[in-house]
Amino acid sequence: MRKFMLFVATLVIVISLFNGVTVRAAVGTSWLDEANVDKGIISVKYDVKAKVQTKLVIVKGEEKYTYDLTVSKQAEVFPLQLGNGNYTVSILEQATGNKYRVVHTDTITLDLSDSATVYLNSIQNVNWNDTNQAIKKAKELTENVKTDTEKVTIIYNYVINNIKYDHKLAANVPADYFPQIDQTLSSKKDICYGYSTLFAAMLRSVDIPTKLVMGTTSYVDTYHAWNEVYVNNKWVTIDTTTDAGWNGTTTAFTMIKDATKYSATKQY
Repeated sequence: MRKFMLFVATLVIVISLFNGVTVRAAVGTSWLDEANVDKGIISVKYDVKAKVQTKLVIVKGEEKYTYDLTVSKQAEVFPLQLGNGNYTVSILEQATGNKYRVVHTDTITLDLSDSATVYLNSIQNVNWNDTNQAIKKAKELTENVKTDTEKVTIIYNYVINNIKYDHKLAANVPADYFPQIDQTLSSKKDICYGYSTLFAAMLRSVDIPTKLVMGTTSYVDTYHAWNEVYVNNKWVTIDTTTDAGWNGTTTAFTMIKDATKYSATKQY
């Protein structure tokens, strides 16, 4: 978990260095697919050069999200989670050290009637499709279930009863770590990032909007990840990592947490 926290801190430092970069005009927009903007997502296809760090930066107003693009990926999907309005989307390549140059940039306008739609999609760090074993399990568990509350509760209980915290991974988290939901399911262990990614993917696959949230909480002393789930017309906070740890102990806990004990810095 400490290395995960250090990785996030490093990312914040790198992001701050993007300010003041001279922007080159984009050559066409073949790199940016806006076909699913009505779902609150974009797709980016870019030939990432080997050994050249390449970033995607999405900006709306004063808010900014930065992602690493992956070598050999055909296309990657990213959310527009900052509300309706104009977004600037840019690809940056490392020039030297911490200096980056903008190689493509474009603007997108988001106009959703339901902002929760964003949180039903498969994206870079909540990556899922119907062939995943985790998704098949989610649909199996909820096959005859009618209400969203029941679906959330069943999948929540499955996660906290079957996934354990991976202390070894927490001590050695790779800088480019992305949880893989089937790996989490089969190994039955992961860190908070993996718990919240698995829970989000499983719920999204059964049509329940779910956020992957990162930040801090009074429940743990390191950077953390949890979920916010849209159920009964409101967002509720659920933390499968803490609850899996408390499960089977004398500590009393409830599925829905006090949101005031959590402070979000990023949500996906």
